[in-house]
Amino acid sequence: MLGAMDFLAVVRHAPLVSIDLIVTDARGRALLGRRRNRPARDTWFVPGGRIRKDESLDAAFRRIVADELGVAGAERAGAVARGVFEHHYPDNFAGEEGVTTHYVVLAYAWTMPEDGAAGGHAVGTPDQHSAYCWMSPAELLGRDDVHENTKAYFR
Repeated sequence: MLGAMDFLAVVRHAPLVSIDLIVTDARGRALLGRRRNRPARDTWFVPGGRIRKDESLDAAFRRIVADELGVAGAERAGAVARGVFEHHYPDNFAGEEGVTTHYVVLAYAWTMPEDGAAGGHAVGTPDQHSAYCWMSPAELLGRDDVHENTKAYFR
């Protein structure tokens, strides 16, 4: 694992590659988490995470679903690729002045299994998000506290 200073150097000089999960339930609502961390702190955002060096896309998908949602065994083959997006942020995880964050995001739509975490059980991990909720696409598009990068997935 990179130390914070090494990772800040990466953020300063290169885009990060990540997977965002457009998770829906059987009613068509999307799962959003209230972000604890920079960038996009204190906004509602879809779950997701960075792809690690030398990690396959399939392994990254499984890890991100497990880490972000607490659901084991999810396969990327069961998701639908929704496209490649770019996210630009004026800040960074460390709050370092003058360092922006650039993500190249692979977005995947995935329906939460009915017997999975959506079935009334806890969803997600508290280190990344302070709260989780399900919103219809119309609801999230109408809210000011849903990040624009998340709204782009539903336009």
